[in-house]
Amino acid sequence: METRTTLLVDAFTREPLSGNVAGVVPDATGLSEDRMARIAAELGASETAFLTDLDDDAAADRRVRYFTPTTEVDLCGHATIASYAALSADGAIEAGEEVLRTNVGDLAIEVTDTGRVWMTQDAPTVDPVTIEYDRLGNALGIDPAALRDVGADLPVAVASTGLPFLIVPVNFLERLGEARPDEQAVEAISAEHDVAGVYAFTFDAIDAASTLHGRAFAPAAGIPEDPVTGTASGACAAYLRAVDAFEGSLPSTLRFEQGHFIDRPGVVHVRIEDGTVQVGGDAVVSLSGELSIPPAAADDIIEA
Repeated sequence: METRTTLLVDAFTREPLSGNVAGVVPDATGLSEDRMARIAAELGASETAFLTDLDDDAAADRRVRYFTPTTEVDLCGHATIASYAALSADGAIEAGEEVLRTNVGDLAIEVTDTGRVWMTQDAPTVDPVTIEYDRLGNALGIDPAALRDVGADLPVAVASTGLPFLIVPVNFLERLGEARPDEQAVEAISAEHDVAGVYAFTFDAIDAASTLHGRAFAPAAGIPEDPVTGTASGACAAYLRAVDAFEGSLPSTLRFEQGHFIDRPGVVHVRIEDGTVQVGGDAVVSLSGELSIPPAAADDIIEA
């Protein structure tokens, strides 16, 4: 029976069993879409990245596809960070730059000498939206007053740097920590605004070095709460710049903390220069093994 090297990698952290775990298949050459979907379901990580080399393509170095346990998604920040950190740790790539082909286009990836991975995002878009705070608060399980309190200065908006999120400012960390989302209601709001999920944040962070604390809810993609979310962090950074949240003095590097309320703390670093958004983070391999894969025509369950 065929086997493939398969990893679980904790992204946006330097400590195993924290941050956001991603599945990574470093060599997915020849795997069908059905095989990829079944492997992702078997691993059970929020997303699994499947990498293939593009030796005959001068425009990109490798191709990636991302699958949740239930569906394919076009872009996943933490699985990208996890993939390149794992390749770097294994010695498969050296520090430097590569071009990664995704379903949303080619992305520039930089791996530093320390193993930190930076991922250049798509050109940002930010569009404020009108939504009733009572409805949004009830959907998120957050007191609507905590949203209304900051809404005059920081509007709710759809922001994207490749994957759109509904960005929702919250006044205090205590209120954000109380969030108990109604998944069906969040899914309905996400569908109405054509977003992957909701990213709620507050400047009232745990660590004094952090810019903000965020929480991401994406039940429509099968992820009730994502521990640490690269694509949403990129979108939120673009949002902060668009609404002039720092009154013209946006820091060159932002530090977003996330995951503490579900015991998976992690940190996303975000850089914005001349309108270009880069998401960066560290990652550590927590599990490495060989996954048995039945022939495509067989109905056998994939065995770990």
